[in-house]
Amino acid sequence: MEVTAVAVVGNHLCSQLADVTHDLSALESKGFWAVAIDFNGVAVCARFDDIKPARPWQGAPWKGIPADTWSSSLNRTDFTAGVQAIRRMIAAGDVYQVNLTRRLSAPLTDPTTDIAALGATLAEGNPAPYAAVLRLPKHKIHIASASPERFLKRNGAQITSCPIKGTAPTPEGLTPKDQAENLMIVDLIRNDLGRVCEYGSIKVPELFSLEHHPGLVHLVSTVTGRLTHGCGWPELIAATFPPGSVTGAPKLAAMNAICTLEPHNRGIYCGAVGWVDADRQRGDLNVAIRTLWIEDGQLHLGTGGAITYDSDPEDEWQETELKAARLLAVATGEYIPT
Repeated sequence: MEVTAVAVVGNHLCSQLADVTHDLSALESKGFWAVAIDFNGVAVCARFDDIKPARPWQGAPWKGIPADTWSSSLNRTDFTAGVQAIRRMIAAGDVYQVNLTRRLSAPLTDPTTDIAALGATLAEGNPAPYAAVLRLPKHKIHIASASPERFLKRNGAQITSCPIKGTAPTPEGLTPKDQAENLMIVDLIRNDLGRVCEYGSIKVPELFSLEHHPGLVHLVSTVTGRLTHGCGWPELIAATFPPGSVTGAPKLAAMNAICTLEPHNRGIYCGAVGWVDADRQRGDLNVAIRTLWIEDGQLHLGTGGAITYDSDPEDEWQETELKAARLLAVATGEYIPT
């Protein structure tokens, strides 16, 4: 049976693939697009002709990946050494904050493994406000995201970004360090949006809001602005990508540190996935965290966190374990929704 292209984005079930392009200017043309942008900024924009409500959406049964087959790109020793290296960079004045991540991978022995089946299982086992599934077999795109974080929402000229920084199992576990790392990224995003938004339009209507998600809590802030006349999706993404919450501050220095410390390219992880309605100049892109994808015969999952000078290496390792735990339980078939 041929596996067809499908997208589930923003509560839209998209089928009948009409066009695929890497050109972000297509998002200013016409039609409904599912969008995936990897961490390096390579975009895949897929226009679909059949758009239906996605609720309820039922995928094929997910078979699960054996728990003992997963490996990590950075073990505990290497990850905590990376935390210490970043603390030294901060002490030297090179950076203020760096997002350090690692990749969990498991081989796929069944060639019929379907990312859409995993996406449907995630929707039950780890529901998320910016969840997304994108399956484009001919373009080797297989993504299932359970992201809790909004990267960019556009409604005409109005732009909204909602960075997450600060994670704990319960609200009592959040610390002043969590607020400090959130504030750094809010300032970074204000600066990014200021490149393409009208002068004086950048606002922070919410700072350090508490959000509950499966198995953990986050601090979330909201930054808004009004897009300058003549700017569209290409200019907006160029000014703000990669998302500040998964890079660090200053962004360029943080990205240099990431390239030095992380052994693998992040791929779609920490990029963006979502939808754009070009006819109505509306759209919503997530930050592709809590995201699994298939590549080179393996299922991958990224996990990480923001490192500041106050970071404790062991605590940071445990935070990556916390963020991955629920998704691993779903992916292995060990978590059964009640």
